[in-house]
Amino acid sequence: MPQPDQMFNFVHCDVFTANPYSGNSLAVFMDRSNLSAKQMLCITQELRHFETIFLKEDSGQLTARIFDLIEELPFAGHPIIGAACVLHRQAKTFEKCVWEFGLESGRTVRVVTHYQDGRYIGTLDQGRPEMVCLLEEHHKSAIADIFSLASNDLADLPLEVISTGLKYLVVPVKGGLETACITIPDLEQKLEALGAAFAYLFDVNSFEGRHWNNDGIMEDIATGSAAGVIGAYALKHGLVTSNQSFILRQGHFMGRPSEIIVTVSGIPENVKSVTVAGAVAFVGHGEVIAP
Repeated sequence: MPQPDQMFNFVHCDVFTANPYSGNSLAVFMDRSNLSAKQMLCITQELRHFETIFLKEDSGQLTARIFDLIEELPFAGHPIIGAACVLHRQAKTFEKCVWEFGLESGRTVRVVTHYQDGRYIGTLDQGRPEMVCLLEEHHKSAIADIFSLASNDLADLPLEVISTGLKYLVVPVKGGLETACITIPDLEQKLEALGAAFAYLFDVNSFEGRHWNNDGIMEDIATGSAAGVIGAYALKHGLVTSNQSFILRQGHFMGRPSEIIVTVSGIPENVKSVTVAGAVAFVGHGEVIAP
């Protein structure tokens, strides 16, 4: 007799927006029991969200595994915030909730969710950022070329690698964001040589950003992990003041405008912590057969 298909349920939501069919879409699988990493990657590639998160609860402890279309990630912001708001919605409470997720890297992250004016909002504490390295001035021209930027599109601020879980090269710009794109096939190797895993373009005047997978094919709509990095960068270089929340915009070049609320504390010489927050809108739910 053939065995019945094993089914896995998911919730489809949009993160960093109050409006469905905007923001950064996400599939949240509520129970990944018996799914292997290969199966989770296969499901992620099938659903075609930028990232998918798979949860598991064991003795009251939540763990999460996060995949993009290429690989498993040690950390990502929008899936964790989305998952926390899905859990809050399923709890059917209007009270503030606190969620802790154990990640495959061994790190534990904390999200506070609340319900306000018909919206679920999650705030992710990304902790103390790691200031990895400043790049020397001579790198600027090559980096501008990689992203199809003119040299005068770059802001008069340094290129810097910062991490709150993923190492991003911050590329500060004052123009050219709307026409930027990745022009080389081996960006990942170039970034590794600079001490980074990804790159994020940040317009220091409009507080808007863009980010792509390193192959340059798929653009991210809203990048929570990078938003924490931008908060640290902005405080260090005098663009914001401590405990001043600001909105980082992303995604409108793709027709899916997103707003990420960033709050950073400390002083320029010692950035102590950063939080990233946003609303989550619910689109639907479904189930898939295990690959």
